[in-house]
Amino acid sequence: MDRIPGGIKVVLASKSPRRREYTAKICDNFSVITEDTDETLPADIHPRDGVRVLAERKGEAVIAAHPSDCADALVIAADTLVELNGEPFGKPADIQDAVRMLCALRGRTHNVHTGIAVFYHGRMLSATDSSAVIFRLCSDEEISEYAESGECMDKAGAYGIQGLGGRLVAGLDGEFDTVVGFPTKKALELIEEILK
Repeated sequence: MDRIPGGIKVVLASKSPRRREYTAKICDNFSVITEDTDETLPADIHPRDGVRVLAERKGEAVIAAHPSDCADALVIAADTLVELNGEPFGKPADIQDAVRMLCALRGRTHNVHTGIAVFYHGRMLSATDSSAVIFRLCSDEEISEYAESGECMDKAGAYGIQGLGGRLVAGLDGEFDTVVGFPTKKALELIEEILK
């Protein structure tokens, strides 16, 4: 399956413009419905598992708050975290926090985990896809300039590989779209399974 079959009502439970973009590549028509959810995780949960839990939580919140909109819909939710040696890096609180994250990542390899959850007719399937990203040994000036651009503010790990943040990246082992925040291949595998 490379696209969601026509005739299926699709709801994307995400505010992310990147996820909207990627959903549009696999679906002709979908609506976006979001709900604020608690994104705190237990300290002992690995970020790889945490993103799956958060994706499930986001989808469940939308379904609970909008039952009529979601009754016959395929609901898709996702969440992304950057992880360095077990430590999760979510969205930065401010520019200083972004600089802190970027300084920690420079010259090192980190993992980007994106959890995806799909819901259909009372069933739910979820999974995590992970990619390893290698950062260049960037200068303090490069990091400050990037942080000041503002692009980093709504992105896990304080960078967007698809934008200016791609200049900080030296290499990638895994799927580019997983780093962006929507693992298309994994999403389509789950969707194909849940539609059976």
